[in-house]
Amino acid sequence: MSSVLGKFEKFNRRLSGWFEWIGVAGLLTMMLITIIDVTGAKLFLSPLLGAMDWVRVAQSVAIAFACAITLIVGRHVRVEFFVARLPKRAQTVINSLVNLLGLGLFALLIWRMSVLGYSLQAGGEVSATAHIPRCIFAYGIALASLPVCLLFLQELISSITKVVKR
Repeated sequence: MSSVLGKFEKFNRRLSGWFEWIGVAGLLTMMLITIIDVTGAKLFLSPLLGAMDWVRVAQSVAIAFACAITLIVGRHVRVEFFVARLPKRAQTVINSLVNLLGLGLFALLIWRMSVLGYSLQAGGEVSATAHIPRCIFAYGIALASLPVCLLFLQELISSITKVVKR
């Protein structure tokens, strides 16, 4: 079981690493668009048309695609001062419950973002100035949430294995 879990963990880390680079590209795109927009507006009196729409797309890419790697390296906010005082078995049970809730939350997020994306796509909704299809936002967030679900599943399996072993 541990070799399968190790391979699953390695796959999750690799997938999250690729998604991290997509998030970095979104952040750099957001910065570049802002620089071009401000420079064009101040120096040439001609701002970049649809800059806000493009920044929104880049922002959603940067945030959503960085979630998985942020979870892996432990940069999410966690409140552990109470749990740390409990016995190890209780900590493991609580950790299992938290991972189950996280898995459920992100599975729900994937489902609802997919439904929203389809609805936006069917309605042909686009952004106001750049006419970017709005379904891209929803589909992108749903896709970026897949590795987060896999990570919560991996942690849940690992926690359950620890509970059963004790």
